Amino acid sequence: MDKETVMSNHTTGLEIAIIGMAGRFPGAASVDEFWELLREGREAIAHLDAQTLRQQGVDESLLNDPQYVNAGGVLAGVDQFDAAFFGYSPREAELLDPQQRLFLQCAWEALETAGYDTESYDGSVGVYGGAGMNGYLFNLYANVRIRESISPY
Repeated sequence: MDKETVMSNHTTGLEIAIIGMAGRFPGAASVDEFWELLREGREAIAHLDAQTLRQQGVDESLLNDPQYVNAGGVLAGVDQFDAAFFGYSPREAELLDPQQRLFLQCAWEALETAGYDTESYDGSVGVYGGAGMNGYLFNLYANVRIRESISPY
């Protein structure tokens, strides 16, 4: 049976075609790199030295705790957000959750890998993504200097 026969036998008008994907992962800057990492069985968790952890604000008592695990999933290039490209001022970009910045970059990359020119395509295109709750907003509210410099909205 050829592809057209299969498609015509199962058409409902509600079909969705996934034609572009993007993602960022520890040790892999793309979906293709992530797949390669998995195929090769490479470890992507980074072991972090005490100096790096101190710079990130980890308390000295934790660093001295023998049960503290000094490892984590590190994403490369998180500091390379083009605020102007996405219509953000530098100040807005500074306050924007880093995960949201990555999400915007991945959404745009998914459109690019799908081959769509958003300026000339006449049809509907959707970008679907997912996220979970995180505590970044709590970090902003805990910083008095930042909290006093922005609107609560």
